[in-house]
Amino acid sequence: MPSPARISVDDAVSRAIKTVLASLEDSKAENIVSIDIQGKSSLGDYMVVASGRSHRHVAAVADHLLKALKDAGLGTARVEGLSGADWVLIDSGDIIVHVFRPEVREFYNLEKMWQAPDLEEETLH
Repeated sequence: MPSPARISVDDAVSRAIKTVLASLEDSKAENIVSIDIQGKSSLGDYMVVASGRSHRHVAAVADHLLKALKDAGLGTARVEGLSGADWVLIDSGDIIVHVFRPEVREFYNLEKMWQAPDLEEETLH
């Protein structure tokens, strides 16, 4: 049985991912993909990738998400790329959100990298 501390952490992450996904949906972000990276990376528990239709839409989606996180009591997230709005990275700790313009998203294709199956530790190279 998980410890009470672990349960409260899981509840916080669950609340945070719901807040993120609801905000992205509300902002009309497109092609929203949530990737569970627990056990794959120490960066966080989830990575969310979404698209905006233009520079302006990407910036608006990111601004709306930042406000939603703060209003939900999830703190102030770190942000990179908001000034250019080609690719905005929002790091809320447990959840990392990438909001791209479609061409930029297609170029970097983060989903492919993070959704790849885990290699067994005993794989020989």
